[in-house]
Amino acid sequence: QVQLVESGGDSVQSGGSLRLTCTASAYLARTYCLAWFRQAPGKEREGVAVLDGGGTTTYADSVKGRFTISQDATKKTLYYLQMNSLKPEDTAMYYCAAGFCSAGAALQTPLRRFPYWGQGTQVSVSS
Repeated sequence: QVQLVESGGDSVQSGGSLRLTCTASAYLARTYCLAWFRQAPGKEREGVAVLDGGGTTTYADSVKGRFTISQDATKKTLYYLQMNSLKPEDTAMYYCAAGFCSAGAALQTPLRRFPYWGQGTQVSVSS
């Protein structure tokens, strides 16, 4: 069993930056992928960024070039989502999740394939 805890959410102005952190209670084997999802009020949860066990990253088109997913180089249980040039439409609850991503289609991986989820951290971007 792995527990995930997100932190770093805040309220910022448009154009600002935030770094979210996902802390895992144990090291995730290479068979796992680590993903960041977000959910805005009244909308479905959507995948934002994925880091697979081999180090490959995948991003939603809406955040490509602005967000970066990474794993801490020394503390392997820490994962980050660096968010730059934030827009009001980035406002959402952000969740990290660990699971088994679909090869070649990481962002289309069904939510049921992510057994471990954090509780979420709120990001609010004002114009």
